[in-house]
Amino acid sequence: MIPKVHDMGTDTRGLVAYLYGPGKAEEHIDPHLVAAWDRLAPDPGRDPEATYGDLQRLLDQPVMALPESARPAEHVWHLSVRAAPEDPILTDEQWADIARRMVAATGIAPEGDDAACRWAAVRHADDHIHIIATVVRHDGRQARIRQDGARSQAEARRIEVDYGLRRLNVGDGTAAKRPTSAERHKANRQGKERTPREELRETVRRAAAGVASEQEFFDRLAAAGLLVNQRVAPSGDLLGYKVALPDDRNEDQEPIYYSGSTLAPDLSLPRIRERWAGNGSGPGPEAAADRSSGSARVNPSTARRQATTAVWQAVLVVDQSDDGQIAAQLAAAGEVLDALAKTSAAHTRRELRDAAWAFERASRSHIRAERGHDRGLRQAARDLVYGGPALGRGEDGATTAMLIDMVFFLVTAAAHWHGKKEHAQQAAAARQAAEHLRAAYQAAAPMYLSVMHQRGRRLSQPLQRKQAAYLRQAVPELAERVLTEQGWYALAATLADVEHAGHDPAALLAEAAERRELDTADSISDVLVWRLRRMADLPADPSAMPEHTATSPTVARSAAQRPTHRTDRPAKSR
Repeated sequence: MIPKVHDMGTDTRGLVAYLYGPGKAEEHIDPHLVAAWDRLAPDPGRDPEATYGDLQRLLDQPVMALPESARPAEHVWHLSVRAAPEDPILTDEQWADIARRMVAATGIAPEGDDAACRWAAVRHADDHIHIIATVVRHDGRQARIRQDGARSQAEARRIEVDYGLRRLNVGDGTAAKRPTSAERHKANRQGKERTPREELRETVRRAAAGVASEQEFFDRLAAAGLLVNQRVAPSGDLLGYKVALPDDRNEDQEPIYYSGSTLAPDLSLPRIRERWAGNGSGPGPEAAADRSSGSARVNPSTARRQATTAVWQAVLVVDQSDDGQIAAQLAAAGEVLDALAKTSAAHTRRELRDAAWAFERASRSHIRAERGHDRGLRQAARDLVYGGPALGRGEDGATTAMLIDMVFFLVTAAAHWHGKKEHAQQAAAARQAAEHLRAAYQAAAPMYLSVMHQRGRRLSQPLQRKQAAYLRQAVPELAERVLTEQGWYALAATLADVEHAGHDPAALLAEAAERRELDTADSISDVLVWRLRRMADLPADPSAMPEHTATSPTVARSAAQRPTHRTDRPAKSR
């Protein structure tokens, strides 16, 4: 159940007329009163003798009784209460009870208070009601309605339990502002999937991914086709900004601008500045300017491989570090997802975009991010952006699958952390993002895993037995399960590649299997394939590797020659 406190108003009759009228999109059906401060209050919807003016005058009576100088500038209070789509249709009596509980909880009409405000609850659809009230009490005092939004939300959670309705997650005030009903209706009329507010929020977030300077940020906004208006102080200092879509205009054909802070709390200019301000070892002004010009191009496959390593590091941080560092990693993880969605190939683009959209909510909480600990992920986001769009095939398609696999586990770790902190909305958002990433992975990975599977089946029987022995030696508790998975042959081929490259397969496999997130994987062997290929610096595309059919593959290097995998250890805080 979703209650929403609307802006205070001055026109009681205008709001009454809207509630009883057809609605802006003709969605109001059978408007009628379900409850009011007085059971004899007139109902213009069901009583042909009652008028909008009759109800308005009675609601306004305590306001009009005050001297004009004592009347509040805005006296009309408005709350809408909407059920979830999957909830059963409630009766008028049930909605009346919900209305009484809401006005009591918010301070409009506390239970047993005979001098409370006047109010009325109107139902004009199956799934919601509107409550209108005037905030002057019968005794001439104004209602104490501070924090009415938070109190209405708390009461909604209790109502959900009492009525057996869908239980929504408790918010903490860090969510982005929802589109208004007017914005939603406008988008519906224009046949658009998202409102301008939502489109702008997504575009601005993508522009901020890995950004290193103000100039770069505003250049990206302009390149995305947005109208940008900067707010400058008399001293010349930049104070803020607002953006608009070129085709979103008001009745006077003027662009409708939204400031960054109204799009999301972390998109204000001061919060965006924090992203690079904490990076004391980051690029200097010259390097930042050079990169912002787009001259520092990065190979898409290289960018994805380096991002995979950075995400692995971040998973370790989420497991082992303090809350401020973890919050920084999760904020930067949102940037990586935005950059990945922006540069993804067509067959994964929709799911990655939806994953980034969902995880946006999981990237913010009241825990303050300790900027500077997120350098690796922010640089990864930056490299993804400057690497440009991936083709979705060959090495960059395979490294995309590898990266998606790793990001899935970071997002899963984020869900675990938010759950422990009782960040209900953030945990739910991370879980939703993980499902979209799972779908994106299933679109990206099969063609490469299929090639590895065939390579594994073509290994000689002695080589297959050797790879199985490595598996049992490294992860005895998982070995029998992995050997029954369809992906085992792909893992066997990868172990052969690892050994051919001069690594100790059992040692590297044991290290790859240390992560606790393996139990969330659909296929453990798939996960181990990508981790091994990243750790051994093997091409993600198996077609770039030679076949291994001999019974005696290349002997692994000695321990002294073997490369150490220091990138798989959590970076120390600086």
